[in-house]
Order: sequence, then C-alpha cells, then structure tokens
Amino acid sequence: MKMEEMKNLSNSVEVSAMNFSYEGQFPIFANFNLKITPGSRCLLVGANGSGKTTLLKILGGKHMVGGKDVVRVLNSSAFHDTQLVCSGNLSYLGGSWSKTIGCAGEIPLQGDFSAEHMIFGVEGVDPVRREKLIDLLDIDLQWRMHKVSDGQRRRVQICMGLLHPFQYLITLTMALKQVLLLDEVTVDLDVVARLDLLDFFKEECEERGATIVYATHIFDGLETWATDLAYIQDGELKKSEKLSDLQELKSATNLLSVVESWLRSETKRESKKFVPPISNIRKASPFDNSPFRSSRHMAYYR
Repeated sequence: MKMEEMKNLSNSVEVSAMNFSYEGQFPIFANFNLKITPGSRCLLVGANGSGKTTLLKILGGKHMVGGKDVVRVLNSSAFHDTQLVCSGNLSYLGGSWSKTIGCAGEIPLQGDFSAEHMIFGVEGVDPVRREKLIDLLDIDLQWRMHKVSDGQRRRVQICMGLLHPFQYLITLTMALKQVLLLDEVTVDLDVVARLDLLDFFKEECEERGATIVYATHIFDGLETWATDLAYIQDGELKKSEKLSDLQELKSATNLLSVVESWLRSETKRESKKFVPPISNIRKASPFDNSPFRSSRHMAYYR
C-alpha cells in the first residue's frame, strides 16, 4: 500500500454484508458488518462459539468470503492480497503452536530445538525490537521447545509473531499502520507477563499507529486499555462502539460484570429448549439394561 493511501485511511478494518459458513454447516455470519478505525484497541467479546475466532481468521485472510470488497483490511482484500500478509502489515496471533514460514505454511513449535533457534530464525527483523521482546516476555533462549510449559511456549510464539510485522518496515515513518489480530494470546501467561504485554500493545497503537483486534475472556484491567468494543452473539454484531460511550459500563463495577450480564442473558435464552410431547417419549423396555444393547457411549469408542 502506498504511503499516501495509508495517511488517508478511514478504517483499518471494514466488513460489508459478509456471509460465511463452513462447508455443510449452517451460516455463521449473515449480512455481517463491522468497521474499526486506525489506532483502535478493539475488544472482541462473545460466548464460546459466537464466531470470534472465525471472524479473526477471516480478517487474517485465512478464509475466503464473497468478493474482494467484502472484507477489507488496510484498504486491501484480506484473502486475495497475499502481499498484505507477506509484507507484515497484517498479523494473526493465536491458535496452535506454530511458526509461519514466509507465506507458505507453518511448522509446529514443539520439536526438540531451542527458543533461540526459533526466534533468531525470523529474518530481517529489527535487533533492538527483538531484544526488547525477549526481555519483555522473559524468554530464556536455551528453552527446549518440547520440554517447556504451555505458557513459556506461548511467549516464544508471541515474540515471533510480533517480530514479523516490522521485519520489512522498520525504516518507514510514523504514518505507517498495521493490524494485529489477537486470539486469546494471553490465556497461558501469568499476570505480570499479561500486563506487560498489554502495555506493549498499547505502545504499538500510540507510537506506531497499529490497530488491534483482541478476542479474550480475561477482562482484568481492560477498562483503561481498550478504546473500542465489538460484541458478537451467534454471528450477529450486537454492539460496536467506543468503550467510553458504553452506557452499561458507566453504571457497572467493571467491564467483566457488563460482559457477564450479556452472556448470562444469552444462557437464559438458550436454556429454553424444546421438550418433546409425552406421546413421543419412548417407553422403557426390559431390553434397555441388556449388556448386548448398543449405546451412544459404546458407539463413540468404535
């Protein structure tokens, strides 16, 4: 993307009338719309299965949806413009423990090799930034990746993911912008590492003009960290607004209590399930207790 286009960018993320479903399944998104402005730190909230991870993967160019103008990230097609990812302007962090190799594929981060081997294997990075991330995440370069804990492995994954967005861009000016998509990246981190990482992300937005979309179920300290919030319920965007304009937060103790009230309302709605008429309920048979009768439990293990 040209520098002049970056300066005039009105939205870092723009989704217009998006429809998406996995093959053979009901639609997850139908006529879905979302806009996120540059420099935002947007929380993506919702219950498990609401579509948060799918949305982040779509924004990250991992799923194709409709035409080239349906999902736009930094004014480019998230799926069709491969240069968007390869240049480092767009980065997705989350999912399995893996290292992206260029634009081709991924390898697992659980083999018998050191953290140093993985981190210093990312080429073309800013060495000052690399040292800062190693220190920030408290990474021991001698860690063997097949022996460390999930939290330590997550630190290495985050470090590598945050090196990539700037490996080609470190000489450009403050007008440059990137989009970081974070899918539960702090779930395995301790409190100190999580807070330090959130401060780092905030610095990325304020000093480098990055836009962050962060899906999480951990809300401690996010009232003063986030600038925006998008709430998804069953693939539908229920709320999208500045956190400072969120009316529920003004009368609540914290953000956690607000999100909890939304999700509990969903639970009450979903609990009203269909109960079959008595006439449709099969009567018990003496054969039900026979050891030769097949069961769903038995079928599961076949």
